[in-house]
Amino acid sequence: MKRLLSIFLIAIFVTTGFAQRGTNIDGIVAVIGKTIIMRSDLEKHYKDYTSQFRTVEDPDEIYCSVLENLVYTKLMVNQAELDSIDISDEEVDYRLNSRISYFLQQTGGDVKYIENYFNKPMSEIKKDMREMMYEQALIEQVQSNITGNITITPSEVNLFASKISPDSMPIVSTSYQFGEIVKIPPVSDEEINDVKERLTNYRERVLRGEKFGALARLYSDDPGSASKGGDLGFVERGTLYPEFEAAAFNLKSGEISQVVKTQAGYHIIQMIERRGESIRIAHILIQPKPSTDEQVKAINYLDSVRKIIVDEKLSLEEAAKRFSEGSTKMNGGMVVNPYNSSLSFDRQSMNDATFATINKLIPGEFSECVPFVNDDGVMAYRLLYLKEKVSEHRANIFEDYDLIKNAALEQKKYEAMEKWIVEKVKVTNIKISEQYKYCPFVTKWQIP
Repeated sequence: MKRLLSIFLIAIFVTTGFAQRGTNIDGIVAVIGKTIIMRSDLEKHYKDYTSQFRTVEDPDEIYCSVLENLVYTKLMVNQAELDSIDISDEEVDYRLNSRISYFLQQTGGDVKYIENYFNKPMSEIKKDMREMMYEQALIEQVQSNITGNITITPSEVNLFASKISPDSMPIVSTSYQFGEIVKIPPVSDEEINDVKERLTNYRERVLRGEKFGALARLYSDDPGSASKGGDLGFVERGTLYPEFEAAAFNLKSGEISQVVKTQAGYHIIQMIERRGESIRIAHILIQPKPSTDEQVKAINYLDSVRKIIVDEKLSLEEAAKRFSEGSTKMNGGMVVNPYNSSLSFDRQSMNDATFATINKLIPGEFSECVPFVNDDGVMAYRLLYLKEKVSEHRANIFEDYDLIKNAALEQKKYEAMEKWIVEKVKVTNIKISEQYKYCPFVTKWQIP
């Protein structure tokens, strides 16, 4: 796995071209098919690696690692050409824009900082990075062609587990599987109209000269952006609510939208800056709140539901079908972990309030009614149900079959890739300069 992890890291970070500078070093260091790797290429990637990782490792070891990964990359690209694999301009653009957007978010939208870091203007950064994104997409497709159809049987999983000493198994944190019965208090038309009027008033105040950011800090219900004056940073198409996105991308620099409704509530949006298909925007969000009476009704409703569940000994699935209003109703009431799409949660994947309630329950028990904010930011109430709790332990085949199965499958894919590389080296024109024969390469490349 070490080599694949190294390859992945270098594909993601090294080839982005950080701190690239010109060099007078020249000479061929490797040939892969029709592709030549020059000494200047190796030097550039070496500098990129050391700049990115601030490494204090042995320089010779880094040179060897970087060279091998360059050879591997070119071998995969060569195979993509043989397989007539091509990547659409749209996909490359999407990858490129996502990477640039990530850099901008990390620097608070400071383009100058990025240009100074790369030591080149943004136009050149994008040009260099575009080629890398194209190669990365090709490599992923080649890998998928090799390992995409690989499956694993239960006997193979058991054999994989049997070869690992129990003391070498990883520690698995305490995990929970839980469900919910949800009640969403209705919001009155009067409240919705009030929210719209407030946002319209804020918009007019900005047009008269007040600072959008100041109003966002005071009044926005978005905890993630309110402290930043509503600033959402640079975003790409396809990452926002459709209604929000349609309004935002139609704005001109400095312009403020009319009131926009989404699942999260009501917004006004300010365009700060546009860079191609990336826009930097700010917003003020107000979420209509149910009245106190409606909240009391929701609490009383769930209290009565809990009594029915206990008296009639209903299962979570039955109770969710009859009483729940949440999206989990279609999943038998069970809550899905958004980080891994499983039903299992550890402490880190739950917010404090949910954990405080769940951790007090015993399996098979429903909680009292508790308030929460759903995925759309809407105030609601729910009964939580603990289905299963597995205490911290060393991984084993009985309690952690899926975890071990995934590890076994990845190992099988890794072995398939290693076998493919060995066979491909035999039939591909690969030559590496003799001066690198000291390198402890993972693969036996052809060195004169």
